[in-house]
Amino acid sequence: MTQKTNALNKKDTSWSGRFNEPVAELVKKYTASVGFDYRLAKYDIQGSIAHAQMLGAQKIISAEDVKLIEQGLNEILQEIETGQFEWLLDLEDVHLNIEKRLTDKIGDAGKRLHTGRSRNDQVATDVRLWLREVNTQVIGALKQLQSSLLALAENHFDTVMPGFTHLQVAQPVTFGHHLMAYIEMLKRDVSRFQDCHKRINRLPLGAAALAGTSYPIDREMVANNLGFDGVCENSLDAVSDRDFAIEFTFASSLVMMHLSRLSEELILWSSPRFAFVDIADRFCTGSSIMPQKKNPDVPELVRGKTGRVYGHLMALLTLMKGQPLAYNKDNQEDKEPLFDTADTLLVTLQIYADMMRGITANKAKMRQAASEGFATATDLADYLVKKGMPFRDAHEAVALAVRYAVDQQVDLSDLPLEKLQEFAAEIGEDVYAVLTLEGSLNSRNHIGGTAPTQVKAAITRAKKAL
Repeated sequence: MTQKTNALNKKDTSWSGRFNEPVAELVKKYTASVGFDYRLAKYDIQGSIAHAQMLGAQKIISAEDVKLIEQGLNEILQEIETGQFEWLLDLEDVHLNIEKRLTDKIGDAGKRLHTGRSRNDQVATDVRLWLREVNTQVIGALKQLQSSLLALAENHFDTVMPGFTHLQVAQPVTFGHHLMAYIEMLKRDVSRFQDCHKRINRLPLGAAALAGTSYPIDREMVANNLGFDGVCENSLDAVSDRDFAIEFTFASSLVMMHLSRLSEELILWSSPRFAFVDIADRFCTGSSIMPQKKNPDVPELVRGKTGRVYGHLMALLTLMKGQPLAYNKDNQEDKEPLFDTADTLLVTLQIYADMMRGITANKAKMRQAASEGFATATDLADYLVKKGMPFRDAHEAVALAVRYAVDQQVDLSDLPLEKLQEFAAEIGEDVYAVLTLEGSLNSRNHIGGTAPTQVKAAITRAKKAL
């Protein structure tokens, strides 16, 4: 983006008649937003065209003015998209840059465009138009990631691995079942962004600076033309509300938190100490000094960028917490955190969807780990309960058996029947069926359980929902 920093004549500034001296150069730089809000240009033009059409329909400006405004704005959009538009720092923001260029092109008709509106309702409309589009892109990217996870889960619906609590081996699960937990998280994420759309998709335009306008405008016409579900019904709230931006950033923070959790697991699992998975080389880097290293850079960066998005959420909450009604210049600070949140989230989802397609699971390592740590101890307790023993007694008996097995450095399934019966006389020869990994998995044959048949059914339901 090209910027000029030369001072403009007073006549070039929309509000200069009130002042006796020009704005200081440092203040111009400090208060200008065109360095980042230029990305709203397309949406500013969309909103301006809809506003002009409404002004024409309401006989507030002439049909000829509307025609000139539309033609001029479409030409400006082409200039912006082809990189020919010159952004001027002196014009402060995207709105004044476009309006000044329009007036240069079409004369007085361009000066009539701002009738019945303010930059306060204009910027609120632009941000909502932009965020509505981004919100849709995020939902699509979430579903792409779900597809990648589902494909991997389907390939490993019966691949045995240890389930953990406190990062200690707990009970056997399947790798597919583990991945489906993240599908559930992403499903909730999708529903949050779908719900967020309802609050984004309301039109502020027509609220003007804060109190509405005395012109006979038709806000519903503008809302319909721009695809909004309705209008913001209080003019004060319309120009000052940033709840929708905070809500989007909160939903984004939850997505990043979910991906950070998965990243932490991928980092652990790809280390030689676990060796559960291998991440494709294109998502990793080496070391400048240690030639053997294969570092999981993408998951590590996702984990780090999660804090970045959290910071944006706190920045927006703090930005709004002390503001009286209605619009304040503070609100200019909403865009950079919101823009960066969207950029960070979208690229993270895109790279994650690709990375999950490059994950290779080490079935042997997973199974070996599941065989350690007495993962079937709960199954033995359940077995005793089914034989008539109270659960607390069964729990104690199995705990004693585990302690003995630890001392002997063997698994429960390696203990002879006679030794197992010393801890509980109810144990019979059929006990070894429940002490196997497959027996443990298959016994949990209910919705949400780890039985491979249930995992396959969950995958089928999720694929159908997508």
